[in-house]
Amino acid sequence: MAEYLVCGVDDIPEPGHRVVQCGEAEIGVFRFGGEFHAWHNSCAHRQGPVCQGRLYHRVVEPLANDGTVRMLAHDPERLHIVCPWHGYEFDVVTGQSPGDGSLKLRRVELRVQDGEIYAVL
Repeated sequence: MAEYLVCGVDDIPEPGHRVVQCGEAEIGVFRFGGEFHAWHNSCAHRQGPVCQGRLYHRVVEPLANDGTVRMLAHDPERLHIVCPWHGYEFDVVTGQSPGDGSLKLRRVELRVQDGEIYAVL
């Protein structure tokens, strides 16, 4: 295994992300909820550059008392990355696709030390 310096912890906003090359691998490092998460930049659907997609808080549909949808809202506790190729969404923390339970991103181990983030591959 090799370690690669990604960047300083202050170089990634909250919430935010950065895509970097680490040897042969391209990865995305995400900051959300005060924690860092990293994923290989390959969508579990068709291997598109998922980590280059947009970040959105999870969209929810609150139901009225009669069971109808009144509006759309965003869940500030969940952040999703949306693949730019086909729009598949993945939870930034778990890597799981909320629309297809069989799809999950491939995690990259991180180490944070002395204000710097390292990817372990």
